[in-house]
Formats: sequence, C-alpha cells, structure tokens
Amino acid sequence: MKWDNFTADQVASFKCKAGSKQSIFWDGKQPGLGLRVTASGAKSYIFQTELHGKTIRITIGDQRAWSISDAQDEASRLKVKTDQGIDPRQEAADKKAADQAAEAAKKAQEARETVTVAQAWEEYVTTRKPLWSELHIRDHEKVMQAGGDPRKRSKKLTEPGSLASLAKIRLVDLTPELVTEWAQAEAVTRPTRARLALRLLRAFLNWCNRHSTYKAIVTSNPAQNNDAKERLGKAKVKHDVLQREQLPAWFNAVKQIQNPVISAYLQTLLLTGARREEIASLRWGDIDFQWNSMTIKDKVEDFRIIPLTPYVSHLLSMLPRRNQWVFSSVSAANGRLTDPSIAHRKACAIAGLDLTLHGLRRSFASLCEWIEMPAGIAAQIQGHKPQGVREQNYIRRPLDLLRMWHVKIEAWILEQAGIEFIPAQAGLQLVKQ
Repeated sequence: MKWDNFTADQVASFKCKAGSKQSIFWDGKQPGLGLRVTASGAKSYIFQTELHGKTIRITIGDQRAWSISDAQDEASRLKVKTDQGIDPRQEAADKKAADQAAEAAKKAQEARETVTVAQAWEEYVTTRKPLWSELHIRDHEKVMQAGGDPRKRSKKLTEPGSLASLAKIRLVDLTPELVTEWAQAEAVTRPTRARLALRLLRAFLNWCNRHSTYKAIVTSNPAQNNDAKERLGKAKVKHDVLQREQLPAWFNAVKQIQNPVISAYLQTLLLTGARREEIASLRWGDIDFQWNSMTIKDKVEDFRIIPLTPYVSHLLSMLPRRNQWVFSSVSAANGRLTDPSIAHRKACAIAGLDLTLHGLRRSFASLCEWIEMPAGIAAQIQGHKPQGVREQNYIRRPLDLLRMWHVKIEAWILEQAGIEFIPAQAGLQLVKQ
C-alpha cells in the first residue's frame, strides 16, 4: 500500500491501474483517507479503518466537490468516531431516519391544519373504488356532491348531498357534537338518506384512523355516535308490496313504458326477486338460453345461478344487443341502464300504486307464499343468506329443483296478471287477455 501526502497535482495525476476496476491511493498525512479511482476515471475520497475487528469503508464524496483539506478534515472526524467505537454509517442511518420521521411529522401537522373532510373523502373513494360496486361508488359520490349542477332531464339543479355541509370542515375539527348537529338538521328533511350517509361517514373515519397521515388527526370516530343515531331515528319497516289483485294494473302500466329495455327490466326484477343492481349489471355472457339459467353477481356469495324461466327468457331474447349489457342504454356513460326509478314511478302512478324498486323484490317473496313455495327455495332464488344450521350445511338444491318452483311462481303471477303466455316448441308466443 503506497502512502503519499496528497497534493492537487498528485490527485490530478492518479489513474486506475491497467486491467483493474479501481485503484486506491492513500494519503500519508491523514490516516485512513484514500482516493478511489475507477477504470472510467471517476475519483472519490474514501475513509477506511478497523472497527470491532472488521474493516469498514465509507465514501466521503466526489473529488471534484471536496478539496483535499476538507476531505482530510472529514476523515479526521470519522477517525475520532471510530476510535470511540461509533460506526459513522449507523450514525448517518439513524440521523436519516430521524430526519424522515421529523419530515413525516411535519407533513402530518400540515395535513392536520389544512386537510378538509372533502379532500380526505376524495382520497378515500379513489383508494377504495376497485373494491366497490358501481352503486356503492355512486352512493359515496352523491352524499358529498356540492349540488347546483344542471340535471339531464329536468330544469331543476341537483341538490347538495347529505354530507355536503361537512365537506369544507377541517378533518381535525370534526367532532361528535358537530356530527350530532348535522344529524339533527338532516333529520328534518331526509332522514333515510342521512342514515345511509352516517354509515358511510363512519366507515370513512375508520379508514382515516388506519391511514398513515390521517390517523394522527382522527384518533376516534365522531360518527360512532349514539346521539346522532337517535336524531336520525330508526329505519321504518317498509310495506310497499304488490298484492295479488294489483298485478294486472302493474303489468299493464309497465308494459306501456315506451322504453322496452326498462319495461323488460322491471318485469324481470319482479319475476326473479333479485336486487335491482344484480339485474341491471347482467351481461349477455351471464345468460344461458340453451340450458335456461342466469348467473347473478351476489352480494352474499360471489355469484349464484338461478333458473331462466320461460317468460323472462322471452323478455330478454327480444332486447337489442347493443353491447355486453343485457339491459343496455344508449344515453348512459357506462352503456347500461342505471336509474329506471323515474319510469317505474310514472308507471305506478298510472296504476294507482305506491311501490319502490326494492318493493318488487319484497313482492316476489310475498307472492311465493300463495303457491306454498318452500322458504328455503325462495331465499336461494333471491340470494338471501341461508338461515339455520340445516340450510347452511346440509341442503344442496340442484338447479332443476329451483326451476320447478320458479317456473310455477312465474306462471301463477302471469295468470293473476291476466297474461296468457304460451311457450311453444318452435318459439314463444305472448297472448294478452
């Protein structure tokens, strides 16, 4: 190992030994200081010594950025550290970690002082979107919308969402008392929507409590609030359901809807007892006309397979195949039916009925009682969670058994509605009485 007192001319003249990746030249003045020269000509000062019986080497920096005297001073400082048993590398790593922690704390403090509920909500929705259904995403967007935007089919402007009044509040200022005040105000005009909004807010704040930045702000959940729940009251049991004698009026009004997609959708909703989004999200690939079955995305299980009954099969076979969706729409951005509620309300008004889309699901369950369909079969067709040990662990019904009862309830409903439907071998015929 050759030792030379470093000078500017020497440092400039040092070159890597031929055939080597790098060569190191050592300073004769400052112990441990070296100049590393690579085959490409790059030069950097290093420090090398023994610590705890092992050789350690630390890069000081590029020769162009460090003067000889500064490099010697730095090597001297490192020598003092190692003589004290301190590893400068670990010390530097600890300092870097401390600086990063301080920077994170600074950012958290800045977020604490500035971030609003709406800003954190937007990040929350963006993060969780891949795990949610379209309906769930739409619920989150609606409750936080500012309102005042023009509607597509109305001169009225959109209303502010249920949580819009909390949007500009700093997240750190959201308290149980503030949530209670919000609930009291919302309970006057729209308690049902507000109950949904409170549930969404509670889930959002639980997410904030786990977030790397927001957990320093949200240390408890202001929406986990009994006072707010009491202000909004309990959801009332809904009783909107089609009675047997109302079936002719309902079918007659629905079949007069000018949009055949909506008309078929509503009838399918009643005759399957499925959830509104389960039917709206049907793709043509989910329909098997050969084996008469439908695969439905299920919120309890991943999916369920139910019979494709003759009349429903007829309805679907008449629909236009514009895209992948069974119930397609030329005006919707996603290409499928999104909100048939308006058309259904108009049809119900014509029929003199007060019925929601979910009321059709309730109607199917209620009408099944007339033909004494076993409760477990009706529940399986509708996608209800199995009740009891026997249903959960022992009963495994084949599709043909479901079909026997499903075809029976469809035929009975059509009979009560005054519709004579004759599925023929060569095709299907629909005869109105």
